[in-house]
Amino acid sequence: MFDQGPHVVLRRDGVCLILKAPDGDMPQVEYWGRDFLAGAVGATHAADLADLAHVDGVNGAGAALDESALAALDAMTLKDTPPNKPDAAWRPSLLPQGAEGWAGRAGLECARGGRPVYARWTGTSVSAAADGHALSITAEDAVNAIRLESTIALQPGGLVVIRHTVTDTADGSTANGGEPLSVSWLDATLPCPKRVDTLTQFTGRWPLEKQPATGPLPVGSVTRDCRRGKTGHESPWMFIASIGEPRFGSGDIWSCHLAWSGNQTYRSDNLPAHEPLIGAGELLGPGEIRLAAGESYATPEICFAYSDRGLDGIAARFHDWLRSLPGRVDPAAKPRPFTLNTWEAVYFDHDEATLKRLADRAASVGVERFVLDDGWFHERRDDTKGLGDWWVDPEVWPNGLDGLASHVHSLGMEFGLWFEPEMVNLDSDLAREHPEWILAAPEAVPYREDLSYRAQYVLDLVNPDAYRHVYGQMAELVGRLGVDYIKWDHNREVTEPMHDGRFGLHEQTEACYRLFDDLKAQFPGLEIESCSSGGARTDAGILQHADRIWASDSNDPRDRVDIQRWTELIVPPEMIGAHVGPSPAHSTARATDLSYRAAISLEGCSGFEWNILECTDEELAVLKSFVALYKELRGLLHTGRVMHADFKDPSLRARGVVNAERTHAVWVVATVDNIRDWLAERLPVTGLDSDRTYRVRMRGEIGESHWGWVTPQWLTAAQSDGGFVVPGRLLASIGLQLPNLWPMQAIVLEFEAL
Repeated sequence: MFDQGPHVVLRRDGVCLILKAPDGDMPQVEYWGRDFLAGAVGATHAADLADLAHVDGVNGAGAALDESALAALDAMTLKDTPPNKPDAAWRPSLLPQGAEGWAGRAGLECARGGRPVYARWTGTSVSAAADGHALSITAEDAVNAIRLESTIALQPGGLVVIRHTVTDTADGSTANGGEPLSVSWLDATLPCPKRVDTLTQFTGRWPLEKQPATGPLPVGSVTRDCRRGKTGHESPWMFIASIGEPRFGSGDIWSCHLAWSGNQTYRSDNLPAHEPLIGAGELLGPGEIRLAAGESYATPEICFAYSDRGLDGIAARFHDWLRSLPGRVDPAAKPRPFTLNTWEAVYFDHDEATLKRLADRAASVGVERFVLDDGWFHERRDDTKGLGDWWVDPEVWPNGLDGLASHVHSLGMEFGLWFEPEMVNLDSDLAREHPEWILAAPEAVPYREDLSYRAQYVLDLVNPDAYRHVYGQMAELVGRLGVDYIKWDHNREVTEPMHDGRFGLHEQTEACYRLFDDLKAQFPGLEIESCSSGGARTDAGILQHADRIWASDSNDPRDRVDIQRWTELIVPPEMIGAHVGPSPAHSTARATDLSYRAAISLEGCSGFEWNILECTDEELAVLKSFVALYKELRGLLHTGRVMHADFKDPSLRARGVVNAERTHAVWVVATVDNIRDWLAERLPVTGLDSDRTYRVRMRGEIGESHWGWVTPQWLTAAQSDGGFVVPGRLLASIGLQLPNLWPMQAIVLEFEAL
């Protein structure tokens, strides 16, 4: 049965997805990868399939596809049933189930009345969107009274986004059990070639997020869960399948990411009889999804990215998609403001006169957004009380925040304010008046003192009264003060989310999204940053509601250079907060040069996390020139294509951004340790036009950088007014000989076509 039926072909931006859609059965993915239909057939592809097409014209490019050629694809790829195996296909369906002879983790696990439900789909139908970039699949199981509706879309950039919805179609009769349908999980998966042998995932901690963990592709069906109630510091974040260790600039890579800010499961199925699968889904709590007749559960979006040019190609697909979404701030229309956040400047020590002086100093060096962090609201003198009482503390701010907000606006800067809307302290008016609004098992409130989590609890935003309370307090301040920007924190992990006697994290996550959206709908132009003890809520789900994320509470540039390069595998740089902090860093006590801190800050949406009232005149002069440099370059830095150099030396980092026309690029070259050899490596400057000539300039506005022994001739020229002029083909094929940068040093190089 599985080798019968028509094909469906989706194509977009260099990616091809071929599905077989047999009548009455769930479709199978026959191919996912490079778009060989476009004529760019590589040596690894066995046949000239340039004339392939879908019988229904679902191709996204208008070619006349030949179903007979697709039948040849079947013959080339579909294998016989092995001995001693069920009489079923080797190729799993889009939602693998035991009924197919699939022995890995099922795509859907559910039960009714305590009895397992084994889905057997009949009456399956497939329809295509008018643009040829998306499919809708509907499958019925009349015996078990369930319906599955799936969408597969090729998004701008070639990103594959899958979403499943399961519905209880029971009529309540005894024949259907008369019981709700309990859903344990519903995942999405896509296949990878058998030659894939390596899996990269992530872990981390506060404040050292996005640490890659690369190893052999696990054998068998393996899952990795995150139960933090948010994305989490140690979230898997992505599964990246590759042939050998993945590189940034080259190689075939298949990856998946869950666009969801709650609990999550990532999975790989590496079984002898099948091609490996990778996928993900929401990690549901016990009894969390119980569907009565007519009710549905929809998964979050599960994103799959293929690249034939390494990790940078994966990043490009995510960036193109996220940049295409409606409602996002367009950096071309509104350049990303240079921001000063007050947390590491004053912490809880709020004084109106001091903060006004800090605002004056910020404006004098070119800051465009001034954000007042934690400590301004009722009884908030430390992190043990006040959360939930979102009104200005008169003891610290006897005149309210109106004067500071007005002063900041008068200086030509935006005014931002910190909230932690999903959290509450027991020592707060809110908790004393409404203890029933806390999202927790009743026996867990209050915690034993030795089990306390920063004295914080989670507010049940699914409770409509709690939601109205928080929304009302925030909206009143945003409207009255003219707040332009909210720094939205989420420090406590959500480990026992009990709502009305049941597990309530799914609804809590959706309520959080709704609060973002409702505030932005009432106040057009309001921007919101998602911060969660740094980078613990970084995912493509929150990025559809927030305008940027805070990548880490570490402003140590040695840590940041790696945190940011892994974060931007998904997040475009204009959506990553990357600030210059003091030296030594508050998170590590490591001392670094200002030039190093400034250079690494250029890799995101830049700002200061620093009491610049303490800066020397010399430092202030550098800060002013650096802010001006950021403003000059941000039109490129926040719209271009990101790329990284692959070095042998583990101490070297190089990251570039090039515009679509390939006429303008900026590279930041940095070290994280001693360069291993006397002779440093060359920098391959990729992404430029080999037929053009470029002027290379070293931008000294970041302050003085240091290297030893010998300065390459090109670098001497690049520091002059005329710069270093070189043909583009030499930049990519030969590369620039790097100087022997000292540990934790950086240079900024600009390339402009002549």
